[in-house]
Amino acid sequence: MTSPSNLDANALDTLRLLGPDPDNWVPDRAGIDHNVVIVGGGQTGAAFAFALRRAGIGKVSVIDAAADEAGAGVWLNRARMNKLRTPKTLTGPELSVAGLSFQAWFEARWGATAYAEMDRIPRARWAEYLGWYRHFLKIPIRYATRLARIEPLDTHFRLRLLNAAGDEHVETARKVILCNGVAGNGAAQIPAVLHENLPRSLYAHTSEAIDFNLLKGKVVAVIGGAASAFDAAATALEAGAAQVHLFVRRAAIPAVPITRTRGYPGAYDNYPALPDALRWRQALRFRNAGSTPPVDAVERATKHPNFHLHLGATWRQASAEGGHIAAQVGNEHFRFDFAIAGTGYLVDPAVRPELSAVSKDILLWRDRYVPADNEQDDYLGAHPYLGTALEYLEKIPGTAPYLANLHVYNPAGLVSSGVPVGDVPSMKRDIPAVVSRISRDLFLADLDRHEERLNGAVPPDFNETLYAHSVWQGEKADIVE
Repeated sequence: MTSPSNLDANALDTLRLLGPDPDNWVPDRAGIDHNVVIVGGGQTGAAFAFALRRAGIGKVSVIDAAADEAGAGVWLNRARMNKLRTPKTLTGPELSVAGLSFQAWFEARWGATAYAEMDRIPRARWAEYLGWYRHFLKIPIRYATRLARIEPLDTHFRLRLLNAAGDEHVETARKVILCNGVAGNGAAQIPAVLHENLPRSLYAHTSEAIDFNLLKGKVVAVIGGAASAFDAAATALEAGAAQVHLFVRRAAIPAVPITRTRGYPGAYDNYPALPDALRWRQALRFRNAGSTPPVDAVERATKHPNFHLHLGATWRQASAEGGHIAAQVGNEHFRFDFAIAGTGYLVDPAVRPELSAVSKDILLWRDRYVPADNEQDDYLGAHPYLGTALEYLEKIPGTAPYLANLHVYNPAGLVSSGVPVGDVPSMKRDIPAVVSRISRDLFLADLDRHEERLNGAVPPDFNETLYAHSVWQGEKADIVE
């Protein structure tokens, strides 16, 4: 069997060719614990830690609320797809360092032929690769550390952190990157017909941990038509559910992946510079078309004879009866043992406890852009209007300059950046942009100290004795013949 060191020979050589990590160039400041705190130790948190290290920015800390590595991120718990939904060829956390890519890692273990035969990356393999990435690059992550509240001070933030026991302690940071997942600027969106009428034991959102083994032999309802809904339905069927009914409000499942029109380098690289009206219309086009589940996600569910798809179906009523759900959908009545909401996420910074001290100052799209009457959309309007480095901007200029030091690397950046920030498609463009801005901001904030360093004394590499014997002395008077 090939040893891990042999498998990773190419990756080790890649690091050798990159050269040693630069020294930390950011001057220490009294009372500051961290230059950057990254909230979330999943794929993007680890990638940011590596990118900041290569930029010479030290005193970076990655925190994650999960108890341990196995619970961090989504790939080994809340993600239920068999394969990633993105093409295998996209640049990921390797950030153009090819020797650290999924392809290099995979081919070292299973060969180039196996990679070529793969249409998309299996979820379990992706999780395995991310674990290798963290350990190979020696990226420390502090687990069981939850961000409870961000409090702005004059030039930095006071972060209130909770440990696994709920005990609070305070640390300080100059910059914060929110790599906190799909609900990082809001919350799971659960239909009112569920949360207003049913006990919590009878339903869950796809973002939550669900013990599908408990659904064996049960009749399950799934609400939603996007990928997460189909993944949940298929997982329940594979766990032995007696029946799964999936309810979609639309008359047909969304099948047109609108965002592919933006995938070429011109649009992808320059999207944040587009006029507001164009970005808004693109986001609205995506909303109107709907989120498209992959073909294999649909087939995974529909191949089961006990899967039932309901189109143009909106839940009108629901109630708990004898430990079951009595539901009216359209003119039909159903009885379910459990319901799963695959209904997406609410975007509203005000509902995030950690943002409670700053949310009122955050500029939202509805504050910045007024669409035509036929282009109104409250959901899109609630998204934060982000800067080119995915930083929050002030609702009222001059009142909250600290917001420029909070970088948002989660799907709340959709309207501003054109892609679901945090997924693989956002990494190649947005991680370098954020790191570049952090570097610039930290450098300029300490410009007086850097100017002193730039003007510092530099000892000579040599003196005139190195070349004195070769200095031209003029033509010699005596020429020997």
